Amino acid sequence: MEYREIPHTDLRVSVIGLGTMTWGEQNTEAEGHEQMDYALEQGVNFFDTAEMYPVPPVAETCHETERIIGTWFADRKNRDKVLLATKVVGPGPHVTHVRENARLNRENITKALEGSLKRLQTDHVDLYQLHWPDRPVPLFGTRDYSPPKNKDTVPIEETLQVLDDLIKEGKIRYVGLSNETAWGAMKFLQVAKENGLPRMVTIQNSYNLLNRTFDGGLGEVCHEEGMRSLPYSPLAFGRLSGKYRGGAKPEGARCSIWERFARYNGPNADAAIEEYAKIADEAGLNLAQMCLSWVNDRHHVASNLIGATTMEQLRDNIASIDVKLPGEVRKAIDHVHHRYPNPCP
Repeated sequence: MEYREIPHTDLRVSVIGLGTMTWGEQNTEAEGHEQMDYALEQGVNFFDTAEMYPVPPVAETCHETERIIGTWFADRKNRDKVLLATKVVGPGPHVTHVRENARLNRENITKALEGSLKRLQTDHVDLYQLHWPDRPVPLFGTRDYSPPKNKDTVPIEETLQVLDDLIKEGKIRYVGLSNETAWGAMKFLQVAKENGLPRMVTIQNSYNLLNRTFDGGLGEVCHEEGMRSLPYSPLAFGRLSGKYRGGAKPEGARCSIWERFARYNGPNADAAIEEYAKIADEAGLNLAQMCLSWVNDRHHVASNLIGATTMEQLRDNIASIDVKLPGEVRKAIDHVHHRYPNPCP
């Protein structure tokens, strides 16, 4: 395994990180425990979760993923071997089952963290992230920003002050963003610097060969400001594994079960996937591992958050750390990107 330091912290995270959002829905508790055992054996030391997981977010399974991680910690007695990240939800009608009027203010953040710590059976988290902003921004498959009619948002200074207090209490070590824009990231850094409050050290956004929008403004923010990214959906809900090619609907797969997971659908996406598959075939590479290796080596990436519903998938995904792409493969990938730029938001 390879490890990278996150600037402005003492965190040294595995380049492959373990995503967990299927545990409690597509995966049982025992399967979640098995995945964590294997990942840790392979040198994966960074686990990422969220208070609202698993997905899709519904009241019946809400918080189950954190609970499963907590029972694993309690049974294995190995909390000290894992760098643990979780998230607090922002406002939105789809998470009222998590908390009514979920805003990024003192009441909600404090309640969210206390709940997470209890379920995770730990006294602290190493990285606490804002799952999405308190203001209206393009989210989860939407592309364009529209000026909001309602400007009722929790001030960034208020959010950072709460996080600062929780850091001082020893319940959080560092803080990060998720599903954030370049303007938002810079604003958080500015407010933190001006008020002596915690700086955001990471940003977790969707990033894969079907959505490279991060490489623009946010790529520059990471480079110039010393932030690092934690890409989620590096295989675009599994589409970049090739398992949905030709209209296939594998039994038990997320996009087969739930029509709502259509974020990475579309004719240009299908065309791009076929081109990437051709590159992998000609180079003698596993398609999923090629796509993951490309993410692993991006300049802004600290840890690539892979996820799996089977142990075979998990083994293949973690093994992408040993795949190094030849220069001609990288050029071919960029050529496809220029033909089909960011087909999915």
